[in-house]
Amino acid sequence: QVNLVESGGGLVQAGESLRLSCTASGRTNRYAAMGWFRQTPGKERQFVAAIRYSGTVYADSVKGRFTISGDMDKNTVYLQMNSLRPEDTAVYYCGFDPTSWTVVSNVAVSYEYWGQGTQVTVST
Repeated sequence: QVNLVESGGGLVQAGESLRLSCTASGRTNRYAAMGWFRQTPGKERQFVAAIRYSGTVYADSVKGRFTISGDMDKNTVYLQMNSLRPEDTAVYYCGFDPTSWTVVSNVAVSYEYWGQGTQVTVST
């Protein structure tokens, strides 16, 4: 079992920044992948960014604005979100893929464990 705790969401104006954090505890390992997804009411969970020792992957919609980083020894991943837009408004979820593959997945089904989510709201 892996537990994930997210923090850092909030209400900001367009153009401002936020940093999300996610810390994993339990049966973690340094080769696992951790990723961020977001979801709005009535829509499927959408990939944002993910990281593993082998690299990082970003959704096209956030490239150049968001940066994912992490300290896998501390089982913590960060999502720095700059130049936020109203369309970035969503609940952001942290996911944990416990496999040791080199591929960094952008598919939600690859992530076995999820945090409770943190709300990000961007106003105009």
